[in-house]
Amino acid sequence: MARTTQVTDAREAAHSLDVRAERRVRAPGDRDPFTGELRKREILPMLVLHFMKGGPSYGNALIEKIADVTAGVLHVNPNTMYPLLRQLEARGLVEGEWEHPERRSRRYYSLTSEGRAEYRRLVKEVRPFLDSIGRSIDEIVKEVYGA
Repeated sequence: MARTTQVTDAREAAHSLDVRAERRVRAPGDRDPFTGELRKREILPMLVLHFMKGGPSYGNALIEKIADVTAGVLHVNPNTMYPLLRQLEARGLVEGEWEHPERRSRRYYSLTSEGRAEYRRLVKEVRPFLDSIGRSIDEIVKEVYGA
């Protein structure tokens, strides 16, 4: 019964994709339900805040860390990252500071206390979704490889 539900959930997720949106040129991982849902479920803001826990960071470094931790499955480009950082800053979750204010070279972002609280909230909220993705992948591997 659980397996039937998982297959049904996967089919519904696949059918919910907008066919017109599929015609646009997208990054390699954007077409499947897994990475599409990763974007919708606040995974990206959670990862950005996570990597800032260790200290200030800047956009390109965050893009590289996310690519590394997701083995490239979650592709983030600057046109996604920098608006997200500005949004997080506008919400008071991070504070930005120019490395060289006179040149505006690289902007480093740091977590605020509100950002730390939001990170803790996201960690709790996102976990069930990540667990469901893991279970789905495990089921696919079992089905195909019998392992």
